[in-house]
Amino acid sequence: MTLDRYLRMIAGAFVLITLALGTWVHPYWYFFTAFVGLNLFQSAFTNWCPMMTILRKLGIRSCPHETQGA
Repeated sequence: MTLDRYLRMIAGAFVLITLALGTWVHPYWYFFTAFVGLNLFQSAFTNWCPMMTILRKLGIRSCPHETQGA
């Protein structure tokens, strides 16, 4: 899998997990859900988010369309 797919998979998992935690544990977990959404929103404009840095350090390869222009 590529960086984009891992990123979307992790973001989706975080959203689903924090929605469940907000429902069954404590509503403050919704703030983490909002953080993930805000982070995805800003990454649409900057093409960067903290999880991308972590995944790159773990050796996940980028998509070919991301590296062609570099």
